[in-house]
Amino acid sequence: MITRELDMKITSRAGRVTAAFLIGCLMLPQSLWAQDPSAMAREGAVDENPHWGAMVGDFFVARPIGLVMTVGGTALWLVSLPFTLLAGNANETADTLILGPGEQTFMRCLGCRQSGYTNKDIEQHQKRQTAQVDE
Repeated sequence: MITRELDMKITSRAGRVTAAFLIGCLMLPQSLWAQDPSAMAREGAVDENPHWGAMVGDFFVARPIGLVMTVGGTALWLVSLPFTLLAGNANETADTLILGPGEQTFMRCLGCRQSGYTNKDIEQHQKRQTAQVDE
């Protein structure tokens, strides 16, 4: 009798966790899906002014999922490394499985939809470089 009640509680919790996971997946921002990095580089600097709600959602949903995708992609890349080395496409596989999710996780302003640096970041970098050259 006790084991049956315990089994029902475990099943109930598993169903709740599964439902929460599916809801989290449905709430993923479109920026986490595959994008062409070369097209993003051609567009230049990113200038977005995200709403506070987008920032909160990005911080609590997209960034943790992006981190899990980056770690999972790294593990998958390591497992597939012998085969990709034989095929000669280890770099492309690393770009897809590690660098893509990593860029979306770590190189995007909080709440922004596109990865990359803003014009403000680029200007600050140029000022630092000219100050170093002048010294």
